[in-house]
Amino acid sequence: MPSTSSLHQRSLHKPYNLLFSKSSTDGHSKPYSFSMIFNRTTFLLLLALLIILGVFSPWIGDRSTFFSYSGNSRLSLEAKWRGYTLPEAVAYVAKNGSTVIVCAVSQPYLPFLNNWLISIVRQKHHEKVLVIAEDYATLYTVNGRWPGHAVLIPPAPDAQVAHKFGSQGFFNFTSRRPRHLLQILELGYSVMYNDVDMVWLADPFPYLKGNHDVYFMDDMTAVKPLGHPNVLPPPGKKGRTYICSCMIYMHPTPGAKLVMKKWIEELQSQPWSKAKKANDQPAFNWALNKTAGQVDLYLLPQAAFPTGGLYFKNQTWVEETKGKHVIIHNNYILGFEKKIKRFHDYGLWLVDDHASESPLGRLQ
Repeated sequence: MPSTSSLHQRSLHKPYNLLFSKSSTDGHSKPYSFSMIFNRTTFLLLLALLIILGVFSPWIGDRSTFFSYSGNSRLSLEAKWRGYTLPEAVAYVAKNGSTVIVCAVSQPYLPFLNNWLISIVRQKHHEKVLVIAEDYATLYTVNGRWPGHAVLIPPAPDAQVAHKFGSQGFFNFTSRRPRHLLQILELGYSVMYNDVDMVWLADPFPYLKGNHDVYFMDDMTAVKPLGHPNVLPPPGKKGRTYICSCMIYMHPTPGAKLVMKKWIEELQSQPWSKAKKANDQPAFNWALNKTAGQVDLYLLPQAAFPTGGLYFKNQTWVEETKGKHVIIHNNYILGFEKKIKRFHDYGLWLVDDHASESPLGRLQ
């Protein structure tokens, strides 16, 4: 076994003049000539290397992750993404238009993000997607694989876990949403918000017709007739409507901004408590109800945008409306694993067999 001192000895280097010498069997050494080293084959190899670098170096832009996970380069990229702002991110993903598709995600929900993304890729709208990361792990994961498509809006919430519906963590997570959406509207962009426990079966944009301020889907399971009015439904038992805050589309109009500001006010007036386990959706409905006379609101067709309580629990209706479904929401069920199982059961969990279709690839 080597001594301790020998383990820490620096290896001895050959003198410079010996680097270009070779040993012979007779014990004599003959120096290499320059022509032996820099022969025709070596020259051609160097030329080929220069050509390869010349071809591929333009593809290694400042957003590339070519060196993103090595030493100082990784730290440099992490610092870059920490300083990446919402205006920069929105301008980047909306470079070919004026619409941004937004979701808000924490690390435990990355599998759902990937599943949702695959369904959007199939409709060719994924380049419009901006992931609002609710923790730095999500920010680095998304931008490491898909540079520029994630942004974190400080301050980041506390350490993330898969918060249960009705918990304070869930409220803190979702209550940031209207602020993010308002900021995007203020920048002059149209914005679609989706929860990531959704799957696109068809392109939703043909349904977002007209120039209404705010478009949304009903969260009630009662079957509506085909061709139902596209107006805000009447209030329910609690004095308000039951519109889902899971899917919202808005143009950057004064009316849309007014709804977002009212949503923020309602959340501030209804904070979470153990006695009253609030979430963001009632506040969104109060905001719609209280601004209805001032804002152009549009209810999306139920057949195209059904709530999970209808799609997953009324197979007769599903058969009757077959071919009309556009976006499916996996709600009316609690629990991370239960949602995944339900998607599996209905052939909507895409990440197991189709991860290669996602810009994020297969997440471990």
